[in-house]
Amino acid sequence: MNEDSFVVPEFKASAVSAGLKKDGGLDMALIYCNVKAVAAGVFTTNRVKAAPVLLSMEHIEAGKARAIIANSGTANACTGTRGMSDARETASLVAKEIGASPQDVLVCSTGVIGLPLDMEKVKAAVPKLVTGLSDKGFRRAAEAIMTTDTFPKLAYREGRAGGKPYKVLGMAKGAGMIMPNMATMLSFILTDIKIDQETLSKSLLWAVDRTFNRITVDGDTSTNDTVLAMASGMAGNGPLSNSDKKILREILKEVTGELALMIVKDGEGATKTVKVRVKGAPDQDSALIAARTVANSLLVKTALYGNDPNWGRIMAALGRSGIEMQVNRVDIYIDDIRIVSGGLGTGKGEEAKAAEIMKRDSYSLVIDLNRGAYEDQVWTCDISHEYVSINAEYRT
Repeated sequence: MNEDSFVVPEFKASAVSAGLKKDGGLDMALIYCNVKAVAAGVFTTNRVKAAPVLLSMEHIEAGKARAIIANSGTANACTGTRGMSDARETASLVAKEIGASPQDVLVCSTGVIGLPLDMEKVKAAVPKLVTGLSDKGFRRAAEAIMTTDTFPKLAYREGRAGGKPYKVLGMAKGAGMIMPNMATMLSFILTDIKIDQETLSKSLLWAVDRTFNRITVDGDTSTNDTVLAMASGMAGNGPLSNSDKKILREILKEVTGELALMIVKDGEGATKTVKVRVKGAPDQDSALIAARTVANSLLVKTALYGNDPNWGRIMAALGRSGIEMQVNRVDIYIDDIRIVSGGLGTGKGEEAKAAEIMKRDSYSLVIDLNRGAYEDQVWTCDISHEYVSINAEYRT
C-alpha cells in the first residue's frame, strides 16, 4: 500500500529542518488532531527519564491530547531544571499556535543525552510546523524523528467496530539502544476509533508488551522511550463490544509488531534478524527470561554475525539466565537443523548445514528446554563492526 494513502481522519502531520541535527535534515515533527483525542502512553522503565518523558507522563494523566511535538538530534535528558523548562515551553509554543492548552500537547525528544535544546531554533520551527500540517505528512514526520535509523518506519491497518470502519496508523524510530522494556524508540499510534481512555490504555499496553517489549538490538534501555496513542473518535462507532476490543488489540499488535520488526531490521550495523524462540519451558516467565538472555548475549550476537552455530554460547547464556533447566534435556535448532540434542552437539555435519542457514538475512534460533508447555520469543539482530563504528562516532 502506498504510504500516501496512510490517512486517519482528523489527523495531520508535518516536519521541518530546524537545525537540531549535526548533519542537517528533518529534525522536528508535529502531529495534530482537529478534535481533542483520547490519549494513552507507555514510557521508558529507565529510572533516568528525560524531561519530555516526565512532562508527557504528567500531561497524559488527563487522558486527552491535541498534538504531539517531537524532535531528534537532542534528547533533552539529564539537562536539569532547564530541560524541564524547555519541554514546558515547547508545549506552550505549540499550544499557542493551535489554540489549545499546553496540557493538550505531548512532547518527545530523541538524540544525544546531556545537551539542552536550542530553544531559539525550536521557537522558529513551531509556526512552520503548524503551517505545514497535512493529512499526507506522516512519512515526513517519521523521517524527522530518525536518529541513526536508515529508513522511516510506518505501519497501517484498518478494522471495523459495530459495523463502522476505522483506521490505525503507526510510526516509530529506533535502531540502537534497543532493549525491553521498551526498545529505545519513539512510536506514535493514531486511530479514529471511538474508545474510552481506559480501554485504549489497556489495549496499547497489551500490544506493546507483546511487540516492542520483545525486541533487542544491544541490551541498552533509553532515557526517552515513549509510545503514544491518540484516538479521535470520529469513526462513528458505538460502545465497543468485547469482540470489538479483542479485534482492536490484535490490530494494534499487528501495527506495533510490524514497527518493532522494522526496528530490529534497522539495528545499528545489523546484517540479519533472528527470532529467538524458547519452548518447552516450565512457566511463561522462564520462557521469556531465557529468550531475552540469549537474544541479548553479545557472544551469541557476534556468532550470529559470523554465521557460526556456536551452541556453547547459547548454552552458557541459558545457564546464567537463572531459569530452572536440565542441561541433558536441551535441544537447539537453527530453523529446522538440530545442532544440540539432549545437551550434546549433533556434530560437524549438522553445524555446517546450520552455518549455511545463518548466511540468510532472517531465520529462527529455537531452544527446546523440554521441561513444560510454555514458550515465548524475542527478535534480535547480530552485532557487527559497523555497530561499533556508529556508536564510537555518534557525537563526533
